[in-house]
Amino acid sequence: MTPLPFSLIVITDWGLGREVLLRRLEAALAAGPGIAVQHRHPGVSDRLFFDEAVELAAVCGKANAPLFINSRLDVALALGAHLHCTSTSLTPREGRRLLPGRWISCAVHSADEDVDGADLALVSPVFQPGSKPTDSRPLLGVDGYARLTSALPCPAFALGGIEPGNVADVRAPGVAVISAVLRATAPAAAAKALLAGTQGPPQDDVRARCPTRGALLRPPE
Repeated sequence: MTPLPFSLIVITDWGLGREVLLRRLEAALAAGPGIAVQHRHPGVSDRLFFDEAVELAAVCGKANAPLFINSRLDVALALGAHLHCTSTSLTPREGRRLLPGRWISCAVHSADEDVDGADLALVSPVFQPGSKPTDSRPLLGVDGYARLTSALPCPAFALGGIEPGNVADVRAPGVAVISAVLRATAPAAAAKALLAGTQGPPQDDVRARCPTRGALLRPPE
């Protein structure tokens, strides 16, 4: 499998407000290559979700950063974006069939999740999520993350409570975060620290594989 040209996914937090979120995303993406964005906003109308995705696509386009859309195949198709499959959306296999040439990520919380067709999995919760302090799901911890991901056929990004102070402990090929970047005092510095703590590709390799906007496409197998 071709290595992914990113090792940090920043998931949107629209609770910050539109202007603050977009400004902090721009700051984080300025930290360099190797960062993707995932659009997540549960409970909003279809029109608002799409309009937000359009704004995110513009921000990501300026930084040559991949954009993943949470669950919504129609929005991913409309914007030429990548797709994140949840436990209640279509399967990664169906996403792969309908979105050839795009990356497919999927949510994994247990060993019985269907990951067939996914290019990467977001495995959670590793630690207590900063964006969900009342989340009562059992925490995987470092050892639980390692056990769960050992049998996965695709790269496993750690999600849930990941921050610069613990990212190296997880030894993950990549991580996905919300508050660790978007609610950090300095989003760019936080993003750089998270990138440095993953086991993903060196930044020089990422730059070599992402010279143009065309790098947003999923590379051929």
